[in-house]
Amino acid sequence: MIIGDRFTGVEVVLDWVERLQGVCVSVEYRLAPEFPDPYPVEDCYAALLWTAEHAAELGVDPDRLIIVGASAGGGLAAGTTLLARDRQGPALAGQVLIYPMLDDRNDTVSAHQIDGVGVWDRTSNETGWSALLGERRGTADVSIYAAPARATDLAGLPPAFVDVGTAEVFRDEDVAYASTIWASGGVAELHVWPGGFHGFDLMAPQAVLSRAMTAARTAWLTRLLDS
Repeated sequence: MIIGDRFTGVEVVLDWVERLQGVCVSVEYRLAPEFPDPYPVEDCYAALLWTAEHAAELGVDPDRLIIVGASAGGGLAAGTTLLARDRQGPALAGQVLIYPMLDDRNDTVSAHQIDGVGVWDRTSNETGWSALLGERRGTADVSIYAAPARATDLAGLPPAFVDVGTAEVFRDEDVAYASTIWASGGVAELHVWPGGFHGFDLMAPQAVLSRAMTAARTAWLTRLLDS
């Protein structure tokens, strides 16, 4: 929510562009605290609208739009998917949520466990959410588009791929999000990688666990597009 640009982590998607003959549209969404909620998620939704409207120009099949995001981007991808559902489009064929940042309340077991250790801990999480939401963080005045873990009804969403490591703040909220999709009658594939810390696939891409993580995502995308 507070750092990065449209090139951060884009190598993950560029691999799919090459393998799956896709087109990547990466969003330079505005960052908190200068641009708090709802600016970031509305920027992402505006980019989705633009992509759908320019599909022919981009060489994109409008029936095969897939939204992807990691960490804060994963939370924004989930929020944008909810906006697309509730605003009746554009239609998405799938959503890839890579260790997504979903819950501003920062009060799960994993959020308490990962405190003072790792690349993104409980304090980092509080800082990021406070920048995005200000005094609203942790209160009832937070929308499901800003913090998708707040949603109790996840029906009507496209198939989801969710992955997360066991040694990170987002573990429990990500597992809960996939569980809510299932409880709402939706489709989700969930992977929880043992010992994985936040962003380990990017920081240690040659590790066996990292290769397995990226292969699982690619396999899911391939099945989705083949269907």
